Amino acid sequence: MTAIVDAPLTQAQLIAKYDGRAPRYTSYPTALQFTPLVTAETYGGWLAALPAHEPVSLYLHIPFCARLCWYCGCNTRAVNRHEPVGDYVQHLLREIELLAAALPGRLPANAIHFGGGTPNMLNAQELDAIFAALGRTFDIAPGSEIAAELDPAVLTEDWVRAAGGHGLNRASLGVQNLSKAVQRAVNRQESFAEIAAAVGWLRRAGVNSINLDLMYGLPHQTVENTLSTVDAILALRPERIALFGYAHVPWMKAHQQLIHEAALPGPAERLEQAEAAAERLAMEGYVRIGLDHFAVPEDELAVALAKGRLHRNFQGYTTDQAKTLIGMGASAIGSLPQGYVQNVAQELGWRAALAGGALPIARGVAVTADDRFRAEIIERLMCDLAVDLADVCARHGRADADLAGARARLQDFVADGLVRLEGAQVRVTEPGRPLVRSVCAVFDAYFEPQGGRHSKAL
Repeated sequence: MTAIVDAPLTQAQLIAKYDGRAPRYTSYPTALQFTPLVTAETYGGWLAALPAHEPVSLYLHIPFCARLCWYCGCNTRAVNRHEPVGDYVQHLLREIELLAAALPGRLPANAIHFGGGTPNMLNAQELDAIFAALGRTFDIAPGSEIAAELDPAVLTEDWVRAAGGHGLNRASLGVQNLSKAVQRAVNRQESFAEIAAAVGWLRRAGVNSINLDLMYGLPHQTVENTLSTVDAILALRPERIALFGYAHVPWMKAHQQLIHEAALPGPAERLEQAEAAAERLAMEGYVRIGLDHFAVPEDELAVALAKGRLHRNFQGYTTDQAKTLIGMGASAIGSLPQGYVQNVAQELGWRAALAGGALPIARGVAVTADDRFRAEIIERLMCDLAVDLADVCARHGRADADLAGARARLQDFVADGLVRLEGAQVRVTEPGRPLVRSVCAVFDAYFEPQGGRHSKAL
C-alpha cells in the first residue's frame, strides 16, 4: 500500500496559516507585560544597585518632528515652533540631574543613542547643554558610540558639524521609499538629492557608520519601486540597511487612519517586496542579519553575527554588550539587570513628574529567572535564527522537559519546512526567516495568539 504524502503548502497557504500577530521581541518580557507596579521608587532602587564599574548605555528620546509621517509608530508629534523643543530640553536636563542623584556614582558610558522623533530638531546650543549634563553624570569614554536617528529632509550641514563636534559617529537616515506616489500616500516627501547631501555631510564630519532605513508594505508600494529605491541608495554604499515592514496598527496610532487601507499591499505582496530587496542586497555583498537588517561584511553587526555576539534591544539589532540601558525622555524605555522601566509617554505627565522632583516612571516589569531563561532563547533565535536549547537549559539550571510544550508547538513549523530540529538545536530555515517572530512566540510564556495587540508577522 502506497503511503499518502501531504503536498507542501503553497506560499499563499503558509501566509494564511502563519501570518498572525506577534511581538517584535526587542525585549522579553515585551512591553505588554509592563505594569504600574514598577514605580519611580522601584527604579531608584535598581539604579542605586548598579555596579559602579560596569559600563552602561544611554538612550535619549526626542519626540518632535517637522512633519508627521502617517506610517510612524513612534511616540512623536509635529511642531512648527521651536519653543516646545527648548522647553522639553530643560526638562530632559532635569531628568539627567535626578538620575545623577539616584546612581551610585559617575558610571562609565560607552554608547549614547538619540532617537525619536527627529533628534536633529535640537539646535546646537541644546546639543551642547545635553552633552555637558551627560558628561557631568557619566564618564563617557573617548571613542564611545554616539548615534542619532535623523530626518534628511530637515537635516543641515551646520547641525551635522555641531553633532560631529560631540563625537557623532553613527547615523541612521529614514528613506523608506523613493516613489513619489508612496511618499504622498504617507506624507513623507523627500528627494534622493536630499538623502545624498545628508550622507555627504555626515561622511565629511567623520561619521563612519551610516544606516539607511527602508520599508516594505507601504501604500502603493510595489516590487518595482522597492527595487528602484534599493538601487538608488546602493550608490551611497551605507554600512547598514534596515528593511522594516510597515506595521498597520491604526487602533494604536490614530494618524495611521489617514492611510487608505485599500492601497496597502497584501501579505503575499509584502513578502515579495521584502524578499526581492533582500536578494538584491545580497547580490551587492550585504550580509543578511536576523529579521530585517543588512550590513557590509566588515561592519560590526556582521562581525558580531559571525561570532554569535549579536544582541537585540529597543533600537533593534546591536553589538552593544552593556547589561544596562538608561532611557531618558518621554516614553523612553530602560533595561536593567532587575527588569525594564518606561517613562511616562505623554509629555505633560512626564514634565509634571520631573517638576515634582520624581523620576518620571510610568510602568515596567521585574524579570524572573524564567523570563531570563526564555529571553535568551528568543534573543538567539531573533539574532542567529538558531539556538541550542541544551546549552541554554544548562546555563539556567533548567531541564529540557521544561520546554516540552514549546517543542510540541514547533512541530507545525517543522512539518512545513520553516524550522529544523536537530536534537537540541532549533534552526529557522531560510523560508522561515520572515516568520522568526512567530517561532519565538512558541517560547513566550505570556503570548496570547488571539490577543490582537501586535503587528502582523509578515
